[in-house]
Amino acid sequence: MSKEKIILGIDPGTTIMGFGLVRKKGSQFEMIMMDVLILNKIKDPYLKLQKIFQKTLTIIDQYHPDEVALEAPFFGKNVQSMLKLGRAQGVAMAAALQREIPVTEYAPLKIKKAITGRGSASKEQVAGMLMQLLHLKEMPKYLDATDGLAAAVCHGLQNDALGSKKGYSSWSNFIKDNEDRIGNG
Repeated sequence: MSKEKIILGIDPGTTIMGFGLVRKKGSQFEMIMMDVLILNKIKDPYLKLQKIFQKTLTIIDQYHPDEVALEAPFFGKNVQSMLKLGRAQGVAMAAALQREIPVTEYAPLKIKKAITGRGSASKEQVAGMLMQLLHLKEMPKYLDATDGLAAAVCHGLQNDALGSKKGYSSWSNFIKDNEDRIGNG
């Protein structure tokens, strides 16, 4: 019998960051909450990153998730957008690691496939499946919130499929497993 765990899912963004928390007990999921952090009125890109870091810490300190699942930036044509998304993801990851919570990244296609069975599903289709799975009453105003929730559910489903988790509970563990990705100065 699986123990209960709380999973925080984050869809990082520098305009809107979506997040959702689920409680997983056995194979059952229950939504705890979902919301968005709206950042479009903040012009300073570094202040946006600070807000993402602070909001992530606030959520962690309030809900005490056992694990964090992040949607990884997808490779697009706009390099500047990729850099901004990577920074947003990095500060959310840093906040979780600051509290020694394991972090796992998922590609958007993997999240969509886990929720809907199709990697090409739209945001609306993902939200619709989550509404059924979690018995949600209404569609949220911002689908970034359901994208964050989808990352959390995907992570819970992955743990079922794999029987274990692959995450990082500290920077030293991340560095040890990713030496090839870290520059030597």
